[in-house]
Amino acid sequence: MKCLKFLVFGFFFPFTLFAQEGDSKPSKANLSGYWRNYFATTVNKGDLKDYSALATGGKLKFEYRINPSFEIGVAGHTSLSLGIQDLSDPDLATGQVSRYEEGLFNVLNPRDKFVFVLGELYAKYRFENQEFMAGRFIINSPLINGQDGRMIPTFAQGLWYKLQYNKHLVQGGIINKIAPRSTNRFFRVGESIGTYGQGRDIYGKKGNYFGNTKSNFVALLNTNLHVSDKLGVNIWNYYTDNVSNTVYVNPNFTINKQWSAQVEWLHQNKVGDGGNATDSVRYFQQKKADVLGVKIEFAPSKTKLSLAYDYILPGGRFVFPREWGREFLFSFQKRERSEGSANNHALVAYVDNDFKLGSSGTGLRSILSVGKQWKASVSDPQSNKYAVPDYTQVNLDLFLNFKKLKNFKPELLLSGKFADGDFPDNPNFYMNKTDVFHLDLILNYVF
Repeated sequence: MKCLKFLVFGFFFPFTLFAQEGDSKPSKANLSGYWRNYFATTVNKGDLKDYSALATGGKLKFEYRINPSFEIGVAGHTSLSLGIQDLSDPDLATGQVSRYEEGLFNVLNPRDKFVFVLGELYAKYRFENQEFMAGRFIINSPLINGQDGRMIPTFAQGLWYKLQYNKHLVQGGIINKIAPRSTNRFFRVGESIGTYGQGRDIYGKKGNYFGNTKSNFVALLNTNLHVSDKLGVNIWNYYTDNVSNTVYVNPNFTINKQWSAQVEWLHQNKVGDGGNATDSVRYFQQKKADVLGVKIEFAPSKTKLSLAYDYILPGGRFVFPREWGREFLFSFQKRERSEGSANNHALVAYVDNDFKLGSSGTGLRSILSVGKQWKASVSDPQSNKYAVPDYTQVNLDLFLNFKKLKNFKPELLLSGKFADGDFPDNPNFYMNKTDVFHLDLILNYVF
């Protein structure tokens, strides 16, 4: 590892000499990253095709602080397929291919054995309680985020500003390009929409907005207000040029040391053409959408219990590019989404525990979630974009922390989704959606 750090520092050394000119204070360089090995497998119902994949790769990041105010950074992410199955081979009954496993590689070309993305390349300037950043970086927000549950996360290119005032935070920026997770390059904003499954349009025809969405930028603004010791309000606004505007409001209340509560409201409205003047290739086809949610948490000792409910109102399906990150609504569970739905009820319970295993100091964190989704009919494309029936989902996520191997971070995710209610007996409503079992085994070595 010391040798690797020496080689990377040697590459940047000429630039560092130039940057230090006239500055007597020593500069600081840092090399970090992780090596990830990721096994994923999905068992579909009956004779429907099962899929498995194994990837290795990771992240290498170099940061260089020229002075206390100015810093530059660069990071590359990789994924290499170890070729245990051809993920482009479709299921015979549905014509569909792998949903989760192909996300370990390049979803636009699952036959690619190797993926590399120079996802981070930025300059950062800090001044008192302010920070400016330009270049390529990862955004952390409820709807646009790295979504680092695969090999290659989501990256953004543009400008970002952050202001910390007392306990309040104001931040925002303008994004002109996005590299969606599990792809190998940056796209213009409009081009990035649809790199994942397009589902159905509101008329029931196959979605056709990929490559047809016209949008030049996304503008984001966030205010996180510390109103009092017991009340905070987090507000995000996402303005997607010529597509939509999405506002997310999240008040959170601390009742006492053990109890807390949150509510959320998400409102969307169409902007411009909704992506394209031609209705048949338009991304945002309805005028508006609304989501309401409530969450209660109880946290005694090392156990945290929560119960969350979300309701996507009728009259417009909640649509936001799933390529851009996880949707951190209260009812979110790994390996499924509420995006694309209207008239949708979701109820999810979480149990988050920390354990000590014996006297070795090894810790185990377990996150158990049980969720129920009541969706609109699969025959109603206006309210059910991806034709997903009602389902119950059970997830168990396990994280090991070794006292003597602090850099080794293994994770095991077990997920089962079970169809409920009445719907036509069609394999397309099961394949990669319901009556399905999924497993992820992730071995991370962080340095």
